[in-house]
Amino acid sequence: MKRYFVRTLFLGWLFLLLASAAHAQADNMGAVRSALRNGSSRELSQYFAPTIEIGFDGEKNIYNSTQAEIVMKDFFSKNAPSTFELIHQGQSGEGIQYAVGRYTGRSGTYRVYVKLKPTRGAPLIDTLDFTKE
Repeated sequence: MKRYFVRTLFLGWLFLLLASAAHAQADNMGAVRSALRNGSSRELSQYFAPTIEIGFDGEKNIYNSTQAEIVMKDFFSKNAPSTFELIHQGQSGEGIQYAVGRYTGRSGTYRVYVKLKPTRGAPLIDTLDFTKE
């Protein structure tokens, strides 16, 4: 009887752990979407990996998280968002999340590609790519 109780308790704990991990991953993509919609480099930078690749119309550079926040702040100041919508999102078998969206700002519309890699348990932005449509 005691063995059955311990096993049930362990399985319940494991289920809650997996459910909370899946919820946290979904929350990160939602927070990234919200930060892009609001044009907030500060909100967005909370989800940057230690190094991040940012591209604008094919010109890509790798930045540390502090530099990336400054680059995004500059982009948002020149291209304040009017809308941001996700077109597609998914996840690879290795746990890499990705999303494609449409960002409409002051200077036009951009197709945005976002890739989040699991880093120490939490998915963080590894790649941000803006291509003008």
